[in-house]
Amino acid sequence: MQNLLELKDVSRRVSDRFSLRDVTLTVEPGQIVGFVGANGAGKTTTIRAALGLIKLDAGEVHLFGQRCDANAPDELQRRVRSRIGLVLDTCPFPSTLKVAEVETLVSPAYPTWSHETFAGLIDRFGLDPKAKVKDLSRGMGMKLQLACALSHKAELLILDEATAGLDPMAREELLDELLAFVADGQRSVLFSSHITSDLERAADRVVCIDNGSIVFDLPREDITDRAGIAHCTQAQAAELMDCVEGARATRHAYSVDVLVPNRREALEAFPEIPCDRISIDDYLRLTLKGASK
Repeated sequence: MQNLLELKDVSRRVSDRFSLRDVTLTVEPGQIVGFVGANGAGKTTTIRAALGLIKLDAGEVHLFGQRCDANAPDELQRRVRSRIGLVLDTCPFPSTLKVAEVETLVSPAYPTWSHETFAGLIDRFGLDPKAKVKDLSRGMGMKLQLACALSHKAELLILDEATAGLDPMAREELLDELLAFVADGQRSVLFSSHITSDLERAADRVVCIDNGSIVFDLPREDITDRAGIAHCTQAQAAELMDCVEGARATRHAYSVDVLVPNRREALEAFPEIPCDRISIDDYLRLTLKGASK
């Protein structure tokens, strides 16, 4: 089955200080792909490139098997984008609109829009049709966006920091919706988030971007189940770094943390060195700030 989204060697100079450089990223059917990186690393710019909202200096974007970027014919762009649902970190609808009126604004863009689906989601999400957008909490604004994204039979959901600022219960509800969305194995999610604990629960793959370039693209279990963080003395760290390919170290005043790609192998080779499971957050920290041998 074809990938729902493919970026191949995408480059775009944004300013004198920042460029996307040879970004390659895929979203396969049935996957939730977590997209992580620091503020300004290039997550939103990559998403804009994927949606054809900025022109590329090099590379290709394919959506649902069709090449589709900012230079594609307008009709092709409209047809392809109608198969995508987008949820942003802040609710983008006019503040004076009522919840029920948002449908009138959004539905003309989607030939497959279902009023029944929208009405059902509004009810299930506990949204008051008469409430104005400006009076919605952050969580309710996210639910309104999600209701719109799910009301036109979207095949790919793209979320750009959609869980930022949400309380744990609202985030839990969103993750449940995303897991249900991909359960049929046909639809997928690209999920940009700073809250890596959400990705530990829901993501199939984790892609990290830093300074406009992809740093790693790994199955989530390679991080949370396979990799580890060894807590070493300076001497132990030196020995570990010499023996373990791909190890990266962060030095503290009296100790060293070493990222190892395979925790079990490290424990077998160095049983005297404590080696714990690693979170995505720590994996990011050690990958981006740690030093290799």
